[in-house]
Amino acid sequence: MDLPTQIQDRLDALGVLAADIEERFVRGSGPGGQKINKTSSTVCVKHRPTGVEVRCQRERSQAANRETAWAELCTKLETILRVAELARQQAVAKTRRSTRKRSKRQKAISVAGKRHRAEIKAGRGRPAP
Repeated sequence: MDLPTQIQDRLDALGVLAADIEERFVRGSGPGGQKINKTSSTVCVKHRPTGVEVRCQRERSQAANRETAWAELCTKLETILRVAELARQQAVAKTRRSTRKRSKRQKAISVAGKRHRAEIKAGRGRPAP
């Protein structure tokens, strides 16, 4: 499989193996008449582990469609990876926020509020006879 070096570099950066990708050439659809009905210039590229599939039929040339499809696949996989990394970072930040100690000022305000509430509740007892 001889891919352009730019695309191969993007795949390497993502950690995607070329063996995990299935490439098919199929007949196109839509307007174009006899030419589109006879040639298999549409390229379908699928990354098996994630199930991401790209179908490209923009150009008349199979080689141009192939390069475009691979580039789009790289873009989609990068987006998925970026979203997953962002979700992981947000989960770590949320855990960090929820487990950090409160400042002295925050703690003092909280304790003062609890004491005030306790005084209110203490006044709810039964009236003395």
